[in-house]
Amino acid sequence: ITLSADDKLIEAARTRARAEHTTLNEQFRRWLAGYVQQEQQADAAMALIDELRGQVRTGGQQFTRDEMNER
Repeated sequence: ITLSADDKLIEAARTRARAEHTTLNEQFRRWLAGYVQQEQQADAAMALIDELRGQVRTGGQQFTRDEMNER
């Protein structure tokens, strides 16, 4: 895989990674894993919302936004 970015940005990222006792490559791996995980978590959350929509009943009562957000 080949990625490209501005040379100054890459050097700044390498410097920061060194200061954090890691490598730019390791930081990229962490970022990539998090990037993929965010989408998976969003998909799981939407699946749960869809599942709950079929289970929640209000008895026909309509609630205002403020009423729904009351604690």
